[in-house]
Amino acid sequence: MKGVRNIYHHSYTSILLVFVVMILFHPAFSIYINTLSSADSLTISSNRTLVSPGNIFELGFFRTNSSSRWYLGIWYKQLSERTYVWVANRDNPLSNSIGTLKISDMNLLLLDHSNKSVWSTNLTRGNERSSLVVAELLANGNFVMRDSNNNNAGGFLWQSFDYPTDTLLPEMKLGYDLKKGLNRFLTSWRSSEDPSSGEISYKLEMRRLPEFYLWNEDFPMHRSGPWNGIEFIGIPEDQKSSYMAYNFTENSEGVAYTFRMTNNSLYSRLTVSSEGNFERLTWNPLLGMWNVFWSSPVDAQCDMYRTCGPYSYCDVNTSPVCNCIQGFNPSNVQLWDLRDGAGGCIRRTRLSCSGDGFTRMKNMKLPETTMATVDRSFGLKECKKRCLSDCNCTAFANVDIRNGGTGCVFWTGHLEDMRNYAADGQDLYVKVAAADLVKKRNANGKNISLTVGVSVLLLLIMFCLWKRKQKQAKASATSIENRQREQNLPMNGMILSSKREFSGENKIEELELPLIELEAVVKATENFSNCNKIGQGGFGTVYKGILLDGQEIAVKRLSKTSVQGTDEFMNEVTLIARLQHINLVQILGCCIEADEKMLIYEYLENLSLDSYLFGKTQRSKLNWKERFDITNGVARGLLYLHQDSRFRIIHRDLKVSNILLDKNMIPKISDFGMARIFPRDETEANTMKVVGTYGYMSPEYAMNGIFSEKSDVFSFGVIVLEIVTGTRNRGFCNLNYKNNFLSYAWSNWKEGRALEIVDPVIIDSFSSLPSTFQPQEVLKCIQIGLLCVQELAEHRPTMSSVVWMLGSEATEIPQPKPPGYCVGGSPYELDPSSSTQCGDDESWTVNQYTCSVIDAR
Repeated sequence: MKGVRNIYHHSYTSILLVFVVMILFHPAFSIYINTLSSADSLTISSNRTLVSPGNIFELGFFRTNSSSRWYLGIWYKQLSERTYVWVANRDNPLSNSIGTLKISDMNLLLLDHSNKSVWSTNLTRGNERSSLVVAELLANGNFVMRDSNNNNAGGFLWQSFDYPTDTLLPEMKLGYDLKKGLNRFLTSWRSSEDPSSGEISYKLEMRRLPEFYLWNEDFPMHRSGPWNGIEFIGIPEDQKSSYMAYNFTENSEGVAYTFRMTNNSLYSRLTVSSEGNFERLTWNPLLGMWNVFWSSPVDAQCDMYRTCGPYSYCDVNTSPVCNCIQGFNPSNVQLWDLRDGAGGCIRRTRLSCSGDGFTRMKNMKLPETTMATVDRSFGLKECKKRCLSDCNCTAFANVDIRNGGTGCVFWTGHLEDMRNYAADGQDLYVKVAAADLVKKRNANGKNISLTVGVSVLLLLIMFCLWKRKQKQAKASATSIENRQREQNLPMNGMILSSKREFSGENKIEELELPLIELEAVVKATENFSNCNKIGQGGFGTVYKGILLDGQEIAVKRLSKTSVQGTDEFMNEVTLIARLQHINLVQILGCCIEADEKMLIYEYLENLSLDSYLFGKTQRSKLNWKERFDITNGVARGLLYLHQDSRFRIIHRDLKVSNILLDKNMIPKISDFGMARIFPRDETEANTMKVVGTYGYMSPEYAMNGIFSEKSDVFSFGVIVLEIVTGTRNRGFCNLNYKNNFLSYAWSNWKEGRALEIVDPVIIDSFSSLPSTFQPQEVLKCIQIGLLCVQELAEHRPTMSSVVWMLGSEATEIPQPKPPGYCVGGSPYELDPSSSTQCGDDESWTVNQYTCSVIDAR
């Protein structure tokens, strides 16, 4: 009996062992097999796949929803949304459901129904190679073919990572492999349902400094700028997150970019879309969808290739966006005045090749490097000396900005495709004639005539008389205060008023602000140094300054060519001087002297809201609580203007760049140059001069010049949606003429997918909360934002209702109707395919508009 039991036990053990061997070595019995041997094959009919270790990637046959053609590809296995990352036969699909993948003669072959090869690895067999090879899907998604006896000791015979399609995965390289003679680049799908090669590609161009270009067939759309040791200058949106590491290598073996995940539980990929974007996508497990981490190009103008011509640069914070470098003038003034900057600028003074100097341009995307020379052995001082000694040198910059800056890149031709960033980029030094570097010289130079001397003397006398009047007025005010104290009268807290007669004006304005002398402002800003420049707009430049008593100030200096004249300047002065609210910027004084018109504000440490929402380094610092608090603060500030201040005021130019943040992130509405006082008994007004910012203007104002409180409400709604999405409202115009920012938000809301538009930074903050948490506050803000941008003004809520809805959890919020939106054009062209349809980012007079309402169906 015992012998029978032993025989039975031995038989059972043998059968179990055979079963385990079959499971491990025969793919028909294995759930997750990641290798394909020479004796094996994959067929469409068997529905077999290869699955990578870790169960992340899967390789097999697939077809898209609208096609009967079959492809061999790789996709993420466990994600709810089928996402393909590589396609073998993208341009030669199988026409029916008969197809086979096998290894033959040391090559991978994909055969159709007639055993004809439709795709192959095309390797030439070497005598030193073994005939025993296997194909394997690795854990990182790389499909490789290797010697079966060697694993990866001698390198792969072939790998899919060398032949990318539209997607760059972690550990995958983009660029040149000089040893293999490969240029690895991305090419978009033809459409979302067609994997064949599309028109959009992203390639590394081996010029003097390697740069990536986004191409639409043979037309360059965007340039990444060179790698500066930390990032590609032209893609500052690619944030340095804690779960991602980046690398760019340039040596004898190759020039390539790659990235890796430091947190392997997260998925991220780079892809080129058929719509014309190069973007980073991250998988959001909370929502079960891919979030756009960043997308390039972002700006409809400044990110586009050569928006501005030679010796000019693009800046989204100016109007027009194209600006000449110091020492240069527009090459065609007439076209420049029509906001056509493609012709660029020309030198004001020819270089002398001796005595020339440099103007330092901060936060720049470096010019195209076609006409550049690179020397990595120099430091910055040596760069300057070498450029000065070379009569053909037009500019220089560091190659690497780390460790104080190393290496030099020199330009000897035109400087093109430049742009300025608020807080990114690097320094560029442009050679300028000495005469153009000189600041305003004192009027009493060596060759001043007697007539000029007499004029100066008269000015000095007038200045002394003015100073004397100032002292008398101050003494009078002090005397009044003393009498009030003696008689125990309440102090009225009045501000010393000053009357000034303005050049070119026939009236004298009464100011309720202290006048600050020009000399004091010049000293505070270090003679308006570029180092103190903190912003620039259509009306001039803003500088940081420090007064003699140590108080920090922000000085808004109107440019002499500014479209804001004396009327607008006085309007801003008289309005803001009378407004006092925690969510309005505080003005400290003004300076009106000679040709200068300046406003002196409180200095706000965190600058403007747009630098946080859209900035590379700051965006992740703005969590949902701070965004919600900012939304509430802006709403309360606007309510004060409309209802609670001494005057009923319509701002008319409300936008994220006009919302400043103090050290405690309290928002403050600024820039009242376009604001208007509104009579209490009127509901709307009309103007023939429509000024404002495209993307924030309501349809009735842009089209008919009708403005009211509801115009500001529309602008506020756009800001709320920008705060929630972390996306510029103008960013969608260039992507799809009909699918602009508001239609994008409305479509997702209407289809019940509102959370898909939420900034990934906000979603990431939710993922750390308990699973029972529902982001109802975010949805409420989206709903309120859409209510504010409804097409008809009478459908939009008042700001008092908005403040109530934001602050109450029990209030039932109405369902929004479709928003209205406008598309601005030039007076000569209204072409939907033209990028000029996106309009400018700063204040400008509207010449022509097309207004639409988004279909509610």
